[in-house]
Amino acid sequence: MPSMDIVSEINLEEVRNATDNATRELSTRFDFRGVDASFTWKSPAVTMKGDADARLKQMADMLRAQLAKRHIDAKALTLGAVESSGRNFSQVVTFKEGIEQPVAKKVVKLIKDSKLKVQASIQGEQVRVTGKKRDDLQAVMKLVREAELEQSFQFNNFRD
Repeated sequence: MPSMDIVSEINLEEVRNATDNATRELSTRFDFRGVDASFTWKSPAVTMKGDADARLKQMADMLRAQLAKRHIDAKALTLGAVESSGRNFSQVVTFKEGIEQPVAKKVVKLIKDSKLKVQASIQGEQVRVTGKKRDDLQAVMKLVREAELEQSFQFNNFRD
């Protein structure tokens, strides 16, 4: 019986590489010359520091672009609150891994409401889907990708 797992995982090595690339881009951009701005990677989060709130927004866009080049979904990152101390502003970017219980329940409900002939069950931080046909599992993959669930999903352990 074919089965697969729906998971939410991030390759943290790729996040580190994207952070390094964003740091390099920061040093070459004309609008950031002479400005105290930096990205700091401390697993599993990135800290952005700058001298203005608007600069942090630009830096977040730079980081998103670098993550997209490395095939990491932008839904996986969460921007923290902007903290300021005098002239310095900082913001922590965290990354979601694992499917939390309420989101997993939404995924299972979405699959059951689709009337596909599959069974979905929550197993820890992942959702296991089994069915009689591969086509049904591929339809579930399409359904989950198109759903707006504010989280990135990957599909692994696809077995016949």
